[in-house]
Amino acid sequence: MNQTPAGERVHIAFFGRRNAGKSSLVNAFTGQETSIVSDVKGTTTDPVSKAMELLPLGPVQIIDTPGIDDEGALGELRVRRTRQVLNKTDLAVVVADATLPLGAAEEELLSLIREKEIPFVMARNKADLLPAVPEGEGNTLWVSARTGLHIHELKELAARLAQPEEPRRPLVADLLSPGDTAVLVVPIDKAAPKGRLILPQQQTIRDILEAGASALVCRDSELPQTLEKLTVPPRMVITDSQVFGAVSKLVPESVFLTSFSILMARYKGDLPLAVAGAAAVDRLRDGDKVLIAEGCTHHRQCGDIGTVKLPGWIRRRTGVEPEFTFTSGGQFPEDLSPYKLVIHCGACTLPPREMRYRLRCCQDQGVPVTNYGILIAYLNGILPRTVELFPQVAALLGGA
Repeated sequence: MNQTPAGERVHIAFFGRRNAGKSSLVNAFTGQETSIVSDVKGTTTDPVSKAMELLPLGPVQIIDTPGIDDEGALGELRVRRTRQVLNKTDLAVVVADATLPLGAAEEELLSLIREKEIPFVMARNKADLLPAVPEGEGNTLWVSARTGLHIHELKELAARLAQPEEPRRPLVADLLSPGDTAVLVVPIDKAAPKGRLILPQQQTIRDILEAGASALVCRDSELPQTLEKLTVPPRMVITDSQVFGAVSKLVPESVFLTSFSILMARYKGDLPLAVAGAAAVDRLRDGDKVLIAEGCTHHRQCGDIGTVKLPGWIRRRTGVEPEFTFTSGGQFPEDLSPYKLVIHCGACTLPPREMRYRLRCCQDQGVPVTNYGILIAYLNGILPRTVELFPQVAALLGGA
């Protein structure tokens, strides 16, 4: 449970006015000193996350946020970051001071939560200061972070309301039968910590095993020998997108070929939407703005795929000089109207709700969106082949 990636956890975020006791309640909820507590307004200046296990729900990510009523120029930035947390929230805990009536800040927050269709709990904190504690009703509980009043009930209610909206799609297991073999082509990625595989590779291996199939892993440099040693062709080859061009020439046409990034586009995003968006690259002109967005944050290295390789491949393909903007982690512009194309990573670290929000922003604003692997396949002229595993998607390209 402790090693479950953040993107696979249910996200429970605490919102409220300054000094409503959000941080104290987060600490009581997690049973740890997750957040700094102070009587000074605005102590929490950035969202603070803590992974924990909430039974019977399972692994969750708890997020403490700055006050929704923060003031001043810096305060407005904090409020904006708090609102961005809503985009990845599976359950909102609205914390309000039990000794005060609900104000405009809470009402505005509740309106936004309802608009985004996020389940929520109303936690009336500091109930120990009341002469009599009202009975909880519906999704409202009267609690005390100081005394622990109804904290257990709050956790139980949160676990019940934060159930995943729908069963998680399989990553690759539904494409395999017991006894099948999948060959995974894994170049040694400089961006991955030494001795580790990157997250999509780990998740794919696990999903293959869940299907009762076998995962055979090799580097791109050993792929020819690996294929030659197999007495029966593999069901599929799954490759790192960066070596798509070279790998496609080595894998027989009779063997399905796709990439980790394309599998992630189906798993957490909208594969047909991303496939349709790839062709927008050929409509780019000099000066057009292109957003390249990554869900995680990491130290950029020489030859980084997002900031170096993709822009270079796009320039070479189109012969034009677009203007590239790069975002990472929780950063994602609300206004996408200046962009002619959005290119997103596989989103392995993002919660499904946040990825859906980002795709919906693109759709609502009429901006084509694709992902790394799909665009790389398109640039190499092999996109139809790489989606043959998905007949409905292949049909969009005139395939199966």
